[in-house]
Amino acid sequence: MLAVDVEKQLGRLQLRVKFKAAHGATALFGPSGAGKTSVVNMIAGLLAPDRGAISLDKTVLFDSTRAIDVPPYRRRIGYVFQEGRLFPHLSVRQNLDYGRRMSGCPRDNAEFARTVSLLDIDHLLDRRPGKLSGGERQRVAVGRALLMQPKLLLLDEPLASLDVGHKREILPYLLRLRDDAGIPIVYVSHTAAELRRIATTVVRLDAGQVVATGGLELLKDVDADLFA
Repeated sequence: MLAVDVEKQLGRLQLRVKFKAAHGATALFGPSGAGKTSVVNMIAGLLAPDRGAISLDKTVLFDSTRAIDVPPYRRRIGYVFQEGRLFPHLSVRQNLDYGRRMSGCPRDNAEFARTVSLLDIDHLLDRRPGKLSGGERQRVAVGRALLMQPKLLLLDEPLASLDVGHKREILPYLLRLRDDAGIPIVYVSHTAAELRRIATTVVRLDAGQVVATGGLELLKDVDADLFA
């Protein structure tokens, strides 16, 4: 269980965000500038709240009253950015292994094989990122995050940089990740079409505030489904 209750002043934007996320995919949904990426950066430890607390399972990651701020590399959180951010000089296999090594996890060949199979990237292992499609790069980025053995996965608009064809290519793998990986996901997007397919819980943000929390009914009044 992820519990977030934080405040942060970002220029003119005052973030006041409180929500909990358990199993499945919890969507942070709202317009550009609502504060979604800032929230996941605070969860990841890349941005410190001004006040509040963040906990994951029984571990306190941040608490302003107790001066607790666990560094990002110790939070056991996998983070996938919009662009994937793979190392161009490393093969797919080496990119996948990077997350494990940086988090200090022991080599686990069975877990490596399971992750590669889950994301269907076994035929890509010897390629460099420059030889991959956009959807393939994002699948490798997800695999690298999973091999850190995270307790939580953050996906910050993972489809935003892809065209419609590549979005359709990667979406089934994100659904498989949600259902089979056994790791809670916080999924950031301002596109309701994606979230109707992948979200199990929706947290709506507007101007830095949580305006509603619930199920997919919170998306019924927004744009038509791109994937229909």
